[in-house]
Amino acid sequence: MRRAILITLAAAILAATGWAASWALGTEPAHPAPAAHQHSGQPAAAITDSRGLAARLAQARLATARYATDLHAAKADGYQIITRMIPDMGWHYLNPTIQGFDVTRPPILVYERHGRSWQLGALEWVFTEKPATPPLPGATYGSFGAACHYKDGTFVFAAAQDQCATRSPQTGAAFNFWHPDLVALHVWVWYPNPAGLYSGTNPYIQPFNRG
Repeated sequence: MRRAILITLAAAILAATGWAASWALGTEPAHPAPAAHQHSGQPAAAITDSRGLAARLAQARLATARYATDLHAAKADGYQIITRMIPDMGWHYLNPTIQGFDVTRPPILVYERHGRSWQLGALEWVFTEKPATPPLPGATYGSFGAACHYKDGTFVFAAAQDQCATRSPQTGAAFNFWHPDLVALHVWVWYPNPAGLYSGTNPYIQPFNRG
């Protein structure tokens, strides 16, 4: 059963650049034609962006490979639960020491759980406002409302921190932190997403919604 949800790591990394380029261009991978006969039908700028995106996604995958099926490794490196399963998305783990945007150091890892197995699905960055310049080519964003978060991953939406209870209304867990409205950037580098690389939700995650 574990194999049913795990991505073969070595093959995924070796295929990362070609896979990402074809995804960014909206095409399927194909055997390249001789250089003199290549006709992509894409503007030069789009091709350049897609190749640049492919390289950056490959960097992200290599940097997070040790977490792909090992939640314990992520926890050992400082990631802690901030949400339980959000339908069609996943369980969110935050490393509060990571600031700013670095494609090799995502502050949030989004996991899918199947029984006792964990599979990294998406990397996530959050901002207090939409970036003036997209951190990745073609980036699109989602949102997450202001909320109180508790130590066990439960949360409650609240407009201000003084509205946060000291204990989770659902479970009684201790208060952890509050954040304002956020702009969220999901990047599905570890699980295919037919809705798109940057989509906030993923229909392929539905079977794992009950964990």
